[in-house]
Amino acid sequence: MRAMVIDRPGGPLRLEERPVPEPGPGEVLIRVRACGVCRTDLHVLDGELGQTRYPIVPGHEIVGEVAGLGDGVAGLTIGERVGVPWLGWTCGTCRYCRAGEENLCDFARFTGCNIDGGYAEYTIADARFCFRPPARYGDAEAAPLLCAGLIGHRAHRMAGACECLGLYGFGAAAHILAQVARHEGQRLFAFTRAGDRASQDFAMSLGAEWAGGSEEKPPVELDAAIIFASAGELIPAALKAVRKGGRVVAAGIHMSPIPSFDYDILWEERSIRSVANLTRADGEDFMQVAADAPIRTSVTPFPLDKANEALDALRRGRLRGAAVIIP
Repeated sequence: MRAMVIDRPGGPLRLEERPVPEPGPGEVLIRVRACGVCRTDLHVLDGELGQTRYPIVPGHEIVGEVAGLGDGVAGLTIGERVGVPWLGWTCGTCRYCRAGEENLCDFARFTGCNIDGGYAEYTIADARFCFRPPARYGDAEAAPLLCAGLIGHRAHRMAGACECLGLYGFGAAAHILAQVARHEGQRLFAFTRAGDRASQDFAMSLGAEWAGGSEEKPPVELDAAIIFASAGELIPAALKAVRKGGRVVAAGIHMSPIPSFDYDILWEERSIRSVANLTRADGEDFMQVAADAPIRTSVTPFPLDKANEALDALRRGRLRGAAVIIP
């Protein structure tokens, strides 16, 4: 099979021929049909995640068909379509797993980070961590649901019940969450890089009633803000935009340093909370949301050997929605 491999931090990815892997006990072999390109893949490429093992095949928004079953796998059949997310394995016995917080597992393994991922023609996954994407989505359209959608869903729940919601960074995750939020009747306000009219127009087309630069003040006080961009300076900006008692949710796995800020923008019971990974319960919940809500994912396909170009397009902000690798 062919796979795109990162040998060391800084990359780039290189195309490699390697044997098709064999599934072990509890694992499935998946023929990859599509794999979404996520900002976390850039963090893996840039060496910003300490748990990454190199060499690694990145990619954790995988949609494919089951091509082989390891011993002990039940509930999945050959030829069935499945999706594979970022969280690829948990121990099931640490204090977090026992408490239903497997997203915080002390020994968790992550797809495309320390488990080879979906920038390949085949991959292996733990059968317990495979979801069934809603049938109404094509393979490429379903791929962003496996991380952009899932992390957006968890962040949305952490934001709590609110009328006015701000989204900082209008990429793959925000364009999915915007449609869910509007479906649920929330007022939406989008923040982008200064002068990024294309992203602002995209946000308005998906139901935002206002879109502007990240340092701009929205026309109303926000009940909550979710930050998808990895820029630490957005934390104080979002705190200034939310009302008393408002919530700021940082949804990324990595963020640049947060600058110091005056206590008065945190005071009056404003709060900051981060999102870490996902749980299988999150996955099951969001697959139902995606089946019910009128979500349309905007995707740009790239062939496997153009994965470096897809990552560069993401880094430069040249995508409308998400890039998807099609092996």
